[in-house]
Amino acid sequence: MAAVDVVIEEKKEDAVDRQRVCPFLLRVFLSTTGYHHKITDYNKGNVPTNELQIYTWKDATLNELALLVKEVNPEARRKGTKFSFALIYPDMRAPIYRMREIGSTTSGQKGPDDLKTLAQARSSIGDYMDIAITPPDNWSSGPRKGGYSQYNNRSRPY
Repeated sequence: MAAVDVVIEEKKEDAVDRQRVCPFLLRVFLSTTGYHHKITDYNKGNVPTNELQIYTWKDATLNELALLVKEVNPEARRKGTKFSFALIYPDMRAPIYRMREIGSTTSGQKGPDDLKTLAQARSSIGDYMDIAITPPDNWSSGPRKGGYSQYNNRSRPY
């Protein structure tokens, strides 16, 4: 009798077949001040000027997005640079946008949010992403947990 090898593949629950599923456009706005843009920068059809357009999938992690930002932003490549991520989404009850922080990563260090996906963050196609970049030298004088605290703990209305 011939031996049979069994191969078990572990699939993530939100994994996307990137060969078959078309990516979507994620409009990312970078801030190198260490703070997120003001939410008023997104109202009345306006957006901040420092835009990066990324084609990605719902299973993209925050660490993957940070790597893509580092490819085009040489200042963000330094070890210890912190990336704080926030979703900007339209309020369904009013003609304004809302901001919700979804996590942070640090270059050269493993963190709890590194493997968080856009799907886990409840991102929807059409949302913007605001990334506050804090260089390692500015940590002591930089933001506490990524930006404007008045927008923390606001969840998307569903």
